[in-house]
Amino acid sequence: PVVIAPGARALVPTGLAIALPPDFELQIRPRSGLALKHGIVIPNSPGTIDSDYRGEIQVIVLNAGTAAFEVTRGMRIAQAVLAPVSRLVWQETDDLDRTAREAGGFGSTGLDFPMGN
Repeated sequence: PVVIAPGARALVPTGLAIALPPDFELQIRPRSGLALKHGIVIPNSPGTIDSDYRGEIQVIVLNAGTAAFEVTRGMRIAQAVLAPVSRLVWQETDDLDRTAREAGGFGSTGLDFPMGN
């Protein structure tokens, strides 16, 4: 078992290793029930397992709750999503296309921004 104190984080082994197809990744995500009931979160969510990784999958777990949390063998502490990965060739530019949002940042999604002149 792995015991995680309140405010602490731990690397939890899963006992699993996989071989992913090229151009795919495995995303490790939290379980909402553990977050709500115990304050157990995955701080780097989603965690990425790359297709060329062959070691044991481990999960970074943070206890944001007020009590120690014990992870036991077979406990479902995370979930995984297999996702395709797009490989891009980046092109440097001095100009970006204009949008209605422009540089509106945090909290601006869905707001109406005039384009201006």
